[in-house]
Amino acid sequence: MRIIPAIDIIDGKCVRLSKGDYDTKKIYNENPLEVAKEFEAHGIQYLHLVDLDGAKSKHIVNHKVLEQIASKTSLKIDFGGGLKTDEDLKIAFNSGANQITGGSIAVKNADIFKSWLSKFGKDKIILGADAQNEKIAVSGWLEESDKELIPFVKKYQKEGISYVICTDISKDGMLEGPSFDLYKKMLTEINDIKLIASGGISTFDELPKLAELGCEGTIIGKAIYENRISLKQLENYISGTQF
Repeated sequence: MRIIPAIDIIDGKCVRLSKGDYDTKKIYNENPLEVAKEFEAHGIQYLHLVDLDGAKSKHIVNHKVLEQIASKTSLKIDFGGGLKTDEDLKIAFNSGANQITGGSIAVKNADIFKSWLSKFGKDKIILGADAQNEKIAVSGWLEESDKELIPFVKKYQKEGISYVICTDISKDGMLEGPSFDLYKKMLTEINDIKLIASGGISTFDELPKLAELGCEGTIIGKAIYENRISLKQLENYISGTQF
């Protein structure tokens, strides 16, 4: 299972929110590149970079941070937050994104999202399926849609989607453990999906459990920043020396 630390950006700084609420913002580092380099130094190969300013303003904002991390590390970056137009995607890929994540756009403008899939291919486009009570949430989680999570993902799987990041919003940033039951249900009901678990990871022991369920990757945020999971533990897990 791939280990994918998260860096969320507001005003060019590395922050975390709880349940997507901007009022809960906590700044962890003024310099995201410093954080990314530390991840890389511990054998981490992937990064989930979220432009929270972009999510709020509905267009890409922090592409300079993306460019800096992409040019000064070898991390493979998936980038999301406010990507709404072909131009946004062009900027993201030109700035060094390996993949992009589309969430709200897949709900609110399915035609554009589908066109990205056919234009860039399924390995470049990740479906962001963020859910509250198994209903898809949009606009930086400020709105709940009427779309049911599993049928929503299945619909896009028919369109060619392979990678799906699923965040249970009620768990995000709460350090209370991930939604094991939800991921189990998704992996049971949806075949051949590369499911990336996100939200609520709080201890190292949860990682092998997610791997056992069949998750292709897991995104870890606050647990790293609050020193609940050490980068050394992740390094050992990635190199296989933990077990």
